[in-house]
Amino acid sequence: MTEALPPLAGLRAASPAASAVQVAAERRLKRRYAAEQRFKWYGRLAIILALSFLAVLLTRIVGQGYTAFWTHSVTTQVRIDPARVDRSYIEGTNFDQMIAEAVLVRLGGRDDPEGLASGQIRRLLSPDLGLNLLVRVREDPSLIGRTVTVGGAVSDEADFYFKGGITREQPEGDRPLSNQQLDTLDRLQAEGLVRSGFNTTLFTRTDSTQPEIAGLLGAVIGSALTILVAALLAVPVGVLAALYLEEFSPRNRLTQFIEVNINNLAAVPSIVYGLLGVAVILNTFGLPRASPLAGGMVLSLMAMPTVIIATRSALKAVPPSIREAAFGVGASRTQTVFHHVLPLAMPGVMTGAILALAKALGETAPLLLIGMVAFTPSIPSGPTDAATVLPVQIFLWNNASERGFEERTAAAILVLLLFMICMNALAITLRRRFERRW
Repeated sequence: MTEALPPLAGLRAASPAASAVQVAAERRLKRRYAAEQRFKWYGRLAIILALSFLAVLLTRIVGQGYTAFWTHSVTTQVRIDPARVDRSYIEGTNFDQMIAEAVLVRLGGRDDPEGLASGQIRRLLSPDLGLNLLVRVREDPSLIGRTVTVGGAVSDEADFYFKGGITREQPEGDRPLSNQQLDTLDRLQAEGLVRSGFNTTLFTRTDSTQPEIAGLLGAVIGSALTILVAALLAVPVGVLAALYLEEFSPRNRLTQFIEVNINNLAAVPSIVYGLLGVAVILNTFGLPRASPLAGGMVLSLMAMPTVIIATRSALKAVPPSIREAAFGVGASRTQTVFHHVLPLAMPGVMTGAILALAKALGETAPLLLIGMVAFTPSIPSGPTDAATVLPVQIFLWNNASERGFEERTAAAILVLLLFMICMNALAITLRRRFERRW
């Protein structure tokens, strides 16, 4: 008996033409498998590149901004000389000079009639110390003639030195502090007058021209008020518009035209909405410039198309059997939509709304056009007060000339990223918790 051949070998032996076809098929199959493997590696390479760029970006931001979360402060005893205080006009007293002279005496310095040595020390201290002492004396004039304890931040340049940003290895002409000033800072630290700690000022103070005392509180509250106004306008209007277009409107050319334009509005550059806000919200309606009310209305226009699109997608995901069952028991179309369809689509609606508002939170261009770029040192007490927001605050600090604003810019970016991560995490949590699979 002849030994049975394998199918492929038998095919090749039976017919040279069939053998050639089989070889060509195997080659095509190998190329297909190779192309599939290359595609997988292309995808992996794309993910690796994306993660690499993200890692570089975050490393750069964190490396530049983490130092802003701690700071150095100085504490000293100051005698408020009655001869140098004008009780009728306390604001005219040079408390900064008093504090600098007290520090000089504490370090063993002698009288400084020309103010040269104390002037060098003043550059190492924040003007906030003198301002705080002024406020205390104005509120309690009995402090005049007494010795009080004064504490506050050091200057941004001194803070950089303590953090290692300025070193003695640098040529004296290339750094903002002289060798004498560095010696003074070392002596202050040796005397125990300088302490380091968490920078609460970054979260409890508003913007300032002095980087060592500039904070994000005003920008955070302004962002909260602006997003609140945007949410109150964009979410209800967007959801109702999506309900009408998806559940009630007739299918004709007009609704198709509206749907196409809504999709186009979602891709319109944000600066166009800023121009619209200037032309309509400010000039036509006369709303307060640089206010969270005006900013929130502009951002609501940006977020509304995204809310409509997300809501319509969530409504389409509800099975038609839900509607048919509601109609079968006698429910009207309105009852069917609001009692059955919308509750089932609500996870998708909330997810779309949160993501739209998170995107609006990071917008800068439209808010710059409506005046929120102005320097705002006060905390807004309502939606009509002048305010700024986190993205605009980052823009302002990034354009500041003082070196101390560099690390605060990166720190503000980290705070903004934290807000956006929290909002996206909330959207994902709501989606996973309430989503129903059909």
